[in-house]
Amino acid sequence: MAGDQSNRYANLKLEEADLIAGGEHVLVAYVMKPKAGYEPLATAAHFAAESSTGTNVEVCTTDDFTRGVDALVYELASLPEGEFLMKIAYPIALFDRNITDGRAMLASFLTLTIGNNQGMGDVEYAKMHDFWLPPAYLRLFDGPSMNIADMWRVLGRPLTDGGMVVGTIIKPKLGLRPKPFADACEMFWMGGDFIKNDEPQGNQVFAPLKETMRLVADAMRRAQDKTGQAKLFSANITADDPFEMIARGEYILETFGENADHVAFLVDGYVAGPTAVTTARRRFPRQFLHYHRAGHGAVTSPQSKRGYTAFVLSKMARLSGASGIHTGTMSFGKMEGEVKDRNIAYMLERDSAEGPFYHQEWHGMKATTPIISGGMNALRLPGFFDNLGHSNIIQTSGGGAFGHKDGGTAGAISLRQAQEAWRAGVDLVEYAKEHRELARAFESFPQDADCYYPGWRERLGVRD
Repeated sequence: MAGDQSNRYANLKLEEADLIAGGEHVLVAYVMKPKAGYEPLATAAHFAAESSTGTNVEVCTTDDFTRGVDALVYELASLPEGEFLMKIAYPIALFDRNITDGRAMLASFLTLTIGNNQGMGDVEYAKMHDFWLPPAYLRLFDGPSMNIADMWRVLGRPLTDGGMVVGTIIKPKLGLRPKPFADACEMFWMGGDFIKNDEPQGNQVFAPLKETMRLVADAMRRAQDKTGQAKLFSANITADDPFEMIARGEYILETFGENADHVAFLVDGYVAGPTAVTTARRRFPRQFLHYHRAGHGAVTSPQSKRGYTAFVLSKMARLSGASGIHTGTMSFGKMEGEVKDRNIAYMLERDSAEGPFYHQEWHGMKATTPIISGGMNALRLPGFFDNLGHSNIIQTSGGGAFGHKDGGTAGAISLRQAQEAWRAGVDLVEYAKEHRELARAFESFPQDADCYYPGWRERLGVRD
Protein backbone atom coordinates (compact mmCIF):
# COMPACT_ATOMS: atom_id res chain seq x y z
CA MET A 1 0.00 0.00 0.00
CA ALA A 2 1.26 3.47 -0.87
CA GLY A 3 2.12 5.76 2.00
CA ASP A 4 0.05 8.89 2.57
CA GLN A 5 1.71 11.59 0.48
CA SER A 6 -1.00 14.21 0.92
CA ASN A 7 1.31 16.52 2.87
CA ARG A 8 3.42 16.90 -0.26
CA TYR A 9 1.10 16.33 -3.23
CA ALA A 10 -2.10 17.96 -1.99
CA ASN A 11 -2.88 21.52 -0.95
CA LEU A 12 -6.59 22.09 -0.58
CA LYS A 13 -5.99 25.68 0.49
CA LEU A 14 -5.04 26.63 -3.07
CA GLU A 15 -7.73 28.69 -4.80
CA GLU A 16 -8.52 27.93 -8.43
CA ALA A 17 -8.92 31.61 -9.25
CA ASP A 18 -5.40 32.27 -7.91
CA LEU A 19 -3.94 29.40 -9.93
CA ILE A 20 -5.59 30.75 -13.09
CA ALA A 21 -4.44 34.29 -12.37
CA GLY A 22 -0.90 33.04 -11.77
CA GLY A 23 -0.82 31.33 -15.18
CA GLU A 24 1.91 28.87 -14.22
CA HIS A 25 -0.13 25.66 -14.00
CA VAL A 26 -2.19 23.42 -16.24
CA LEU A 27 -5.38 22.52 -14.37
CA VAL A 28 -7.01 19.13 -14.89
CA ALA A 29 -10.36 17.85 -13.61
CA TYR A 30 -10.93 14.11 -13.16
CA VAL A 31 -13.72 11.91 -11.88
CA MET A 32 -11.89 9.46 -9.63
CA LYS A 33 -12.96 6.53 -7.47
CA PRO A 34 -10.52 5.03 -4.93
CA LYS A 35 -10.46 1.30 -4.49
CA ALA A 36 -12.25 -0.02 -1.44
CA GLY A 37 -10.27 0.55 1.72
CA TYR A 38 -8.21 3.46 0.42
CA GLU A 39 -8.53 6.97 1.83
CA PRO A 40 -9.63 9.45 -0.89
CA LEU A 41 -7.15 12.27 -0.26
CA ALA A 42 -4.20 9.90 0.09
CA THR A 43 -5.25 8.20 -3.16
CA ALA A 44 -5.58 11.54 -4.93
CA ALA A 45 -2.16 12.63 -3.68
CA HIS A 46 -0.63 9.37 -4.87
CA PHE A 47 -2.26 9.97 -8.27
CA ALA A 48 -0.67 13.45 -8.43
CA ALA A 49 2.69 12.04 -7.35
CA GLU A 50 2.64 9.37 -10.05
CA SER A 51 1.59 12.05 -12.57
CA SER A 52 4.60 14.21 -11.80
CA THR A 53 7.68 13.92 -9.61
CA GLY A 54 6.93 11.06 -7.21
CA THR A 55 6.22 7.40 -6.76
CA ASN A 56 4.65 5.45 -3.91
CA VAL A 57 7.43 6.22 -1.39
CA GLU A 58 9.85 9.05 -0.62
CA VAL A 59 13.04 8.56 -2.65
CA CYS A 60 16.60 9.74 -2.11
CA THR A 61 16.75 11.68 -5.40
CA THR A 62 14.19 14.27 -4.23
CA ASP A 63 15.51 17.79 -3.61
CA ASP A 64 14.01 21.23 -3.10
CA PHE A 65 13.82 21.91 -6.84
CA THR A 66 11.98 18.66 -7.46
CA ARG A 67 9.37 19.58 -4.87
CA GLY A 68 8.84 22.85 -6.72
CA VAL A 69 7.46 21.04 -9.77
CA ASP A 70 5.16 18.67 -7.89
CA ALA A 71 1.64 18.27 -9.22
CA LEU A 72 -0.80 19.26 -6.48
CA VAL A 73 -4.33 18.15 -5.73
CA TYR A 74 -6.13 21.41 -5.01
CA GLU A 75 -9.74 20.22 -4.86
CA LEU A 76 -11.40 16.95 -3.87
CA ALA A 77 -15.18 16.90 -3.73
CA SER A 78 -17.43 13.96 -3.04
CA LEU A 79 -19.76 12.76 -5.81
CA PRO A 80 -22.45 10.05 -5.79
CA GLU A 81 -21.58 6.34 -5.77
CA GLY A 82 -18.21 6.79 -4.09
CA GLU A 83 -16.71 8.97 -6.82
CA PHE A 84 -14.79 12.20 -6.34
CA LEU A 85 -14.18 15.27 -8.43
CA MET A 86 -10.40 15.56 -8.28
CA LYS A 87 -8.64 18.64 -9.59
CA ILE A 88 -4.87 18.73 -10.00
CA ALA A 89 -2.55 21.62 -10.81
CA TYR A 90 0.45 20.66 -12.99
CA PRO A 91 3.33 23.18 -13.20
CA ILE A 92 4.06 24.10 -16.81
CA ALA A 93 7.71 23.21 -16.26
CA LEU A 94 6.77 19.53 -16.00
CA PHE A 95 5.88 19.23 -19.65
CA ASP A 96 8.35 18.27 -22.37
CA ARG A 97 9.39 20.73 -25.10
CA ASN A 98 10.80 20.14 -28.57
CA ILE A 99 14.57 20.52 -28.86
CA THR A 100 14.10 21.86 -32.41
CA ASP A 101 11.81 24.79 -31.74
CA GLY A 102 10.87 24.85 -28.06
CA ARG A 103 7.24 24.07 -28.81
CA ALA A 104 4.91 22.00 -26.63
CA MET A 105 3.80 18.48 -27.49
CA LEU A 106 0.56 16.68 -26.79
CA ALA A 107 2.40 13.41 -26.17
CA SER A 108 3.98 14.88 -23.04
CA PHE A 109 0.67 16.28 -21.80
CA LEU A 110 -0.92 12.85 -22.14
CA THR A 111 2.05 10.98 -20.66
CA LEU A 112 1.73 12.93 -17.43
CA THR A 113 -2.00 13.45 -17.12
CA ILE A 114 -3.20 9.97 -18.14
CA GLY A 115 0.01 7.97 -17.99
CA ASN A 116 0.98 5.48 -15.29
CA ASN A 117 -1.73 6.87 -13.02
CA GLN A 118 -4.26 4.91 -15.09
CA GLY A 119 -2.95 1.62 -13.72
CA MET A 120 -2.46 2.43 -10.05
CA GLY A 121 -3.43 -0.20 -7.51
CA ASP A 122 -5.29 2.17 -5.17
CA VAL A 123 -7.40 3.77 -7.92
CA GLU A 124 -10.54 2.00 -9.10
CA TYR A 125 -10.66 4.41 -12.04
CA ALA A 126 -10.00 8.01 -12.99
CA LYS A 127 -11.17 9.81 -16.12
CA MET A 128 -10.22 13.28 -17.33
CA HIS A 129 -13.30 15.47 -17.96
CA ASP A 130 -11.71 18.86 -18.62
CA PHE A 131 -8.44 20.77 -18.54
CA TRP A 132 -7.36 24.41 -18.64
CA LEU A 133 -4.22 25.79 -20.28
CA PRO A 134 -2.68 29.14 -19.30
CA PRO A 135 -1.67 31.54 -22.08
CA ALA A 136 2.05 30.89 -21.62
CA TYR A 137 1.58 27.17 -22.35
CA LEU A 138 -1.25 27.49 -24.87
CA ARG A 139 0.89 29.60 -27.19
CA LEU A 140 3.44 26.78 -27.48
CA PHE A 141 1.01 24.49 -29.33
CA ASP A 142 0.72 24.59 -33.12
CA GLY A 143 -3.06 24.99 -33.36
CA PRO A 144 -4.83 24.73 -36.72
CA SER A 145 -3.43 26.28 -39.88
CA MET A 146 -6.63 25.78 -41.91
CA ASN A 147 -10.33 25.38 -41.22
CA ILE A 148 -13.76 25.63 -42.86
CA ALA A 149 -13.11 29.20 -43.98
CA ASP A 150 -10.41 27.85 -46.27
CA MET A 151 -12.92 25.37 -47.73
CA TRP A 152 -15.40 28.20 -48.26
CA ARG A 153 -12.67 30.09 -50.11
CA VAL A 154 -12.15 27.18 -52.51
CA LEU A 155 -15.93 26.81 -52.92
CA GLY A 156 -16.29 30.51 -53.70
CA ARG A 157 -18.43 31.27 -50.66
CA PRO A 158 -18.29 34.11 -48.12
CA LEU A 159 -15.53 33.56 -45.57
CA THR A 160 -17.94 34.29 -42.72
CA ASP A 161 -21.07 32.23 -42.21
CA GLY A 162 -20.45 30.34 -45.45
CA GLY A 163 -22.72 27.48 -44.38
CA MET A 164 -22.65 23.71 -44.40
CA VAL A 165 -20.17 21.85 -46.55
CA VAL A 166 -22.29 19.01 -47.98
CA GLY A 167 -20.31 15.80 -47.72
CA THR A 168 -20.48 12.03 -47.76
CA ILE A 169 -18.58 8.84 -47.08
CA ILE A 170 -18.74 6.39 -49.97
CA LYS A 171 -20.47 3.19 -48.84
CA PRO A 172 -19.28 0.52 -48.64
CA LYS A 173 -16.24 2.18 -47.24
CA LEU A 174 -14.25 -0.97 -47.98
CA GLY A 175 -14.88 -3.42 -50.79
CA LEU A 176 -14.96 -1.04 -53.74
CA ARG A 177 -12.24 -1.23 -56.34
CA PRO A 178 -10.76 2.03 -57.66
CA LYS A 179 -13.15 2.65 -60.56
CA PRO A 180 -16.44 1.98 -58.71
CA PHE A 181 -15.16 4.19 -55.88
CA ALA A 182 -14.28 7.04 -58.25
CA ASP A 183 -17.60 6.66 -60.06
CA ALA A 184 -19.44 6.98 -56.76
CA CYS A 185 -17.42 10.12 -55.98
CA GLU A 186 -18.43 11.68 -59.28
CA MET A 187 -22.09 10.80 -58.67
CA PHE A 188 -22.12 12.57 -55.31
CA TRP A 189 -20.11 15.55 -56.52
CA MET A 190 -22.79 16.30 -59.09
CA GLY A 191 -24.88 17.53 -56.14
CA GLY A 192 -22.52 17.80 -53.16
CA ASP A 193 -19.21 19.40 -52.12
CA PHE A 194 -17.02 17.05 -50.11
CA ILE A 195 -16.13 13.36 -50.02
CA LYS A 196 -14.41 11.71 -47.10
CA ASN A 197 -12.03 8.83 -47.78
CA ASP A 198 -13.01 6.76 -44.75
CA GLU A 199 -10.81 5.68 -41.86
CA PRO A 200 -10.00 2.08 -42.95
CA GLN A 201 -9.24 3.06 -46.54
CA GLY A 202 -5.69 3.48 -47.68
CA ASN A 203 -3.66 1.15 -49.86
CA GLN A 204 -5.53 -2.15 -49.82
CA VAL A 205 -4.45 -4.77 -52.36
CA PHE A 206 -7.82 -4.55 -54.17
CA ALA A 207 -7.71 -0.75 -54.23
CA PRO A 208 -4.12 0.50 -54.53
CA LEU A 209 -3.86 4.09 -53.32
CA LYS A 210 -2.04 5.34 -56.40
CA GLU A 211 -4.63 3.98 -58.80
CA THR A 212 -7.56 5.10 -56.66
CA MET A 213 -6.25 8.65 -56.23
CA ARG A 214 -5.59 9.00 -59.95
CA LEU A 215 -9.16 8.03 -60.80
CA VAL A 216 -10.66 10.20 -58.04
CA ALA A 217 -8.65 13.20 -59.24
CA ASP A 218 -10.03 12.66 -62.75
CA ALA A 219 -13.56 12.28 -61.35
CA MET A 220 -13.15 15.60 -59.53
CA ARG A 221 -12.10 17.31 -62.76
CA ARG A 222 -15.13 15.92 -64.61
CA ALA A 223 -17.54 16.90 -61.86
CA GLN A 224 -16.13 20.41 -61.73
CA ASP A 225 -16.36 20.75 -65.51
CA LYS A 226 -19.98 19.55 -65.54
CA THR A 227 -21.21 21.61 -62.59
CA GLY A 228 -18.98 24.66 -62.82
CA GLN A 229 -18.41 24.30 -59.06
CA ALA A 230 -15.34 23.42 -57.01
CA LYS A 231 -15.29 20.04 -55.28
CA LEU A 232 -13.38 18.77 -52.23
CA PHE A 233 -11.84 15.42 -51.30
CA SER A 234 -10.40 14.19 -47.99
CA ALA A 235 -7.71 11.55 -48.53
CA ASN A 236 -6.60 9.21 -45.76
CA ILE A 237 -2.83 9.38 -45.28
CA THR A 238 -2.71 7.63 -41.89
CA ALA A 239 0.23 5.28 -41.30
CA ASP A 240 2.49 4.08 -38.49
CA ASP A 241 5.50 5.65 -40.19
CA PRO A 242 5.59 9.47 -40.62
CA PHE A 243 7.63 9.03 -43.79
CA GLU A 244 4.90 6.82 -45.25
CA MET A 245 2.36 9.55 -44.45
CA ILE A 246 4.52 12.13 -46.16
CA ALA A 247 4.97 9.89 -49.21
CA ARG A 248 1.21 9.41 -49.49
CA GLY A 249 0.51 13.10 -49.05
CA GLU A 250 3.06 14.18 -51.65
CA TYR A 251 1.77 11.66 -54.18
CA ILE A 252 -1.82 12.80 -53.66
CA LEU A 253 -0.96 16.47 -54.09
CA GLU A 254 1.01 15.73 -57.25
CA THR A 255 -1.86 13.63 -58.63
CA PHE A 256 -4.55 16.24 -57.96
CA GLY A 257 -2.24 18.84 -59.49
CA GLU A 258 -4.09 22.08 -60.14
CA ASN A 259 -6.74 20.96 -57.62
CA ALA A 260 -4.27 20.34 -54.78
CA ASP A 261 -5.91 23.00 -52.61
CA HIS A 262 -9.19 21.08 -52.96
CA VAL A 263 -7.66 18.18 -51.00
CA ALA A 264 -7.81 17.59 -47.25
CA PHE A 265 -5.69 15.00 -45.49
CA LEU A 266 -7.49 12.63 -43.16
CA VAL A 267 -5.55 11.31 -40.17
CA ASP A 268 -6.87 8.74 -37.70
CA GLY A 269 -5.78 10.83 -34.75
CA TYR A 270 -6.79 8.50 -31.94
CA VAL A 271 -5.29 5.24 -33.21
CA ALA A 272 -2.22 6.82 -34.84
CA GLY A 273 -1.72 9.40 -32.10
CA PRO A 274 -0.32 12.92 -31.81
CA THR A 275 2.74 12.07 -33.90
CA ALA A 276 0.58 11.36 -36.93
CA VAL A 277 -1.48 14.52 -36.45
CA THR A 278 1.57 16.72 -36.01
CA THR A 279 3.30 15.12 -39.01
CA ALA A 280 0.38 16.14 -41.21
CA ARG A 281 0.03 19.56 -39.58
CA ARG A 282 3.68 20.49 -40.01
CA ARG A 283 4.55 18.78 -43.29
CA PHE A 284 1.38 19.92 -45.09
CA PRO A 285 0.33 23.20 -43.43
CA ARG A 286 -1.63 24.32 -46.51
CA GLN A 287 -3.97 21.32 -46.45
CA PHE A 288 -7.10 20.99 -44.32
CA LEU A 289 -6.18 18.47 -41.57
CA HIS A 290 -9.18 16.16 -41.13
CA TYR A 291 -8.97 14.51 -37.69
CA HIS A 292 -10.87 11.24 -37.70
CA ARG A 293 -11.34 9.87 -34.20
CA ALA A 294 -11.97 6.17 -34.99
CA GLY A 295 -11.54 4.06 -31.86
CA HIS A 296 -11.96 6.92 -29.41
CA GLY A 297 -14.97 5.28 -27.77
CA ALA A 298 -12.61 2.81 -26.09
CA VAL A 299 -11.80 5.57 -23.61
CA THR A 300 -14.34 8.35 -24.21
CA SER A 301 -17.64 6.47 -24.03
CA PRO A 302 -19.69 6.76 -20.83
CA GLN A 303 -19.16 3.04 -20.30
CA SER A 304 -15.41 3.62 -20.00
CA LYS A 305 -14.39 4.97 -16.61
CA ARG A 306 -10.76 5.56 -17.54
CA GLY A 307 -8.93 7.79 -19.99
CA TYR A 308 -10.69 10.98 -21.04
CA THR A 309 -13.96 12.20 -22.51
CA ALA A 310 -14.87 13.15 -26.07
CA PHE A 311 -14.80 16.78 -24.93
CA VAL A 312 -11.17 16.42 -23.84
CA LEU A 313 -10.24 14.65 -27.08
CA SER A 314 -11.70 17.48 -29.13
CA LYS A 315 -9.96 20.15 -27.11
CA MET A 316 -6.64 18.37 -27.54
CA ALA A 317 -7.28 18.11 -31.29
CA ARG A 318 -7.52 21.89 -31.56
CA LEU A 319 -4.24 22.27 -29.68
CA SER A 320 -2.43 19.86 -31.97
CA GLY A 321 -3.65 21.57 -35.14
CA ALA A 322 -6.71 19.72 -36.40
CA SER A 323 -8.58 21.76 -39.02
CA GLY A 324 -11.71 19.73 -38.32
CA ILE A 325 -12.64 16.84 -36.05
CA HIS A 326 -15.66 14.57 -35.88
CA THR A 327 -17.84 15.62 -32.97
CA GLY A 328 -20.77 13.21 -33.20
CA THR A 329 -24.34 14.06 -34.11
CA MET A 330 -25.36 15.36 -30.67
CA SER A 331 -28.15 12.76 -30.43
CA PHE A 332 -29.59 13.55 -33.88
CA GLY A 333 -27.89 10.62 -35.66
CA LYS A 334 -27.12 6.97 -35.03
CA MET A 335 -24.00 7.40 -32.92
CA GLU A 336 -23.82 7.76 -29.18
CA GLY A 337 -24.16 11.35 -28.03
CA GLU A 338 -26.23 13.97 -26.27
CA VAL A 339 -27.76 17.33 -27.12
CA LYS A 340 -25.35 19.06 -24.74
CA ASP A 341 -22.44 17.82 -26.87
CA ARG A 342 -22.84 21.13 -28.70
CA ASN A 343 -20.45 22.44 -26.03
CA ILE A 344 -17.77 20.36 -27.74
CA ALA A 345 -18.42 22.29 -30.95
CA TYR A 346 -18.36 25.59 -29.10
CA MET A 347 -15.00 24.78 -27.50
CA LEU A 348 -13.63 24.04 -30.98
CA GLU A 349 -15.14 27.04 -32.75
CA ARG A 350 -15.03 29.91 -30.30
CA ASP A 351 -12.23 32.03 -28.90
CA SER A 352 -13.84 31.92 -25.45
CA ALA A 353 -15.80 28.87 -24.33
CA GLU A 354 -17.14 27.05 -21.30
CA GLY A 355 -16.10 23.50 -20.50
CA PRO A 356 -17.58 21.20 -17.88
CA PHE A 357 -15.22 22.61 -15.24
CA TYR A 358 -13.09 25.35 -16.81
CA HIS A 359 -13.57 28.43 -18.96
CA GLN A 360 -10.97 28.45 -21.74
CA GLU A 361 -9.69 31.53 -23.54
CA TRP A 362 -7.99 30.55 -26.81
CA HIS A 363 -6.27 33.92 -27.33
CA GLY A 364 -6.76 33.98 -31.08
CA MET A 365 -5.82 30.37 -31.85
CA LYS A 366 -7.53 29.43 -35.11
CA ALA A 367 -10.80 27.54 -34.73
CA THR A 368 -11.33 23.86 -35.46
CA THR A 369 -14.38 22.93 -37.54
CA PRO A 370 -16.94 20.38 -36.26
CA ILE A 371 -17.45 17.47 -38.67
CA ILE A 372 -20.83 15.79 -38.28
CA SER A 373 -21.48 12.22 -39.40
CA GLY A 374 -23.24 9.06 -38.34
CA GLY A 375 -26.81 8.40 -39.41
CA MET A 376 -27.68 11.92 -40.54
CA ASN A 377 -29.96 12.72 -43.46
CA ALA A 378 -31.84 15.75 -44.77
CA LEU A 379 -34.74 15.24 -42.34
CA ARG A 380 -32.53 15.27 -39.26
CA LEU A 381 -30.53 18.37 -40.17
CA PRO A 382 -32.98 21.13 -39.11
CA GLY A 383 -33.20 19.82 -35.55
CA PHE A 384 -29.42 19.52 -35.42
CA PHE A 385 -28.99 23.11 -36.61
CA ASP A 386 -31.58 24.33 -34.10
CA ASN A 387 -29.59 22.71 -31.31
CA LEU A 388 -26.20 23.98 -32.49
CA GLY A 389 -27.47 27.44 -33.46
CA HIS A 390 -25.77 27.60 -36.86
CA SER A 391 -24.96 25.47 -39.91
CA ASN A 392 -21.25 26.25 -40.38
CA ILE A 393 -20.13 22.64 -40.26
CA ILE A 394 -18.88 19.86 -42.49
CA GLN A 395 -21.58 17.20 -42.68
CA THR A 396 -20.87 13.75 -44.08
CA SER A 397 -23.89 11.55 -44.75
CA GLY A 398 -23.24 8.06 -46.06
CA GLY A 399 -26.59 6.34 -46.09
CA GLY A 400 -28.24 9.76 -45.83
CA ALA A 401 -26.95 10.51 -49.32
CA PHE A 402 -26.65 7.16 -51.08
CA GLY A 403 -29.76 5.81 -49.35
CA HIS A 404 -31.87 8.35 -51.24
CA LYS A 405 -34.35 6.66 -53.58
CA ASP A 406 -33.01 8.60 -56.54
CA GLY A 407 -29.32 7.99 -55.86
CA GLY A 408 -26.30 9.83 -54.50
CA THR A 409 -26.65 13.01 -56.55
CA ALA A 410 -30.24 13.54 -55.43
CA GLY A 411 -29.23 12.64 -51.88
CA ALA A 412 -26.56 15.33 -51.90
CA ILE A 413 -29.00 17.90 -53.27
CA SER A 414 -31.57 17.01 -50.59
CA LEU A 415 -29.01 17.70 -47.87
CA ARG A 416 -28.25 21.10 -49.34
CA GLN A 417 -31.96 21.89 -49.65
CA ALA A 418 -32.52 21.01 -45.99
CA GLN A 419 -29.91 23.55 -44.97
CA GLU A 420 -31.42 26.15 -47.31
CA ALA A 421 -34.82 25.64 -45.72
CA TRP A 422 -33.41 25.97 -42.22
CA ARG A 423 -31.46 29.13 -43.01
CA ALA A 424 -34.55 30.64 -44.61
CA GLY A 425 -36.67 29.72 -41.58
CA VAL A 426 -39.04 27.68 -43.75
CA ASP A 427 -40.76 24.50 -42.56
CA LEU A 428 -39.05 21.51 -44.14
CA VAL A 429 -42.25 19.95 -45.48
CA GLU A 430 -43.29 23.25 -47.04
CA TYR A 431 -39.87 23.61 -48.66
CA ALA A 432 -40.11 20.05 -49.96
CA LYS A 433 -43.27 20.90 -51.91
CA GLU A 434 -41.11 22.92 -54.33
CA HIS A 435 -37.93 20.84 -54.13
CA ARG A 436 -38.20 17.33 -55.47
CA GLU A 437 -34.98 15.92 -54.03
CA LEU A 438 -36.00 16.97 -50.54
CA ALA A 439 -39.50 15.63 -51.04
CA ARG A 440 -38.10 12.30 -52.11
CA ALA A 441 -35.91 12.27 -48.98
CA PHE A 442 -39.15 11.99 -46.98
CA GLU A 443 -40.03 8.87 -48.97
CA SER A 444 -36.45 7.56 -48.68
CA PHE A 445 -36.39 7.78 -44.88
CA PRO A 446 -40.03 7.24 -43.87
CA GLN A 447 -39.31 6.27 -40.27
CA ASP A 448 -37.53 9.57 -39.65
CA ALA A 449 -40.25 11.40 -41.56
CA ASP A 450 -42.96 9.88 -39.37
CA CYS A 451 -41.01 10.68 -36.22
CA TYR A 452 -40.08 14.30 -36.94
CA TYR A 453 -42.82 15.42 -39.38
CA PRO A 454 -46.17 13.76 -38.57
CA GLY A 455 -48.67 14.20 -41.39
CA TRP A 456 -46.01 14.66 -44.05
CA ARG A 457 -47.65 12.17 -46.42
CA GLU A 458 -50.85 14.16 -46.61
CA ARG A 459 -49.02 17.45 -47.01
CA LEU A 460 -46.79 16.10 -49.78
CA GLY A 461 -49.50 14.00 -51.43
CA VAL A 462 -47.64 10.75 -50.89
CA ARG A 463 -49.58 7.49 -50.74
CA ASP A 464 -48.43 4.56 -48.61
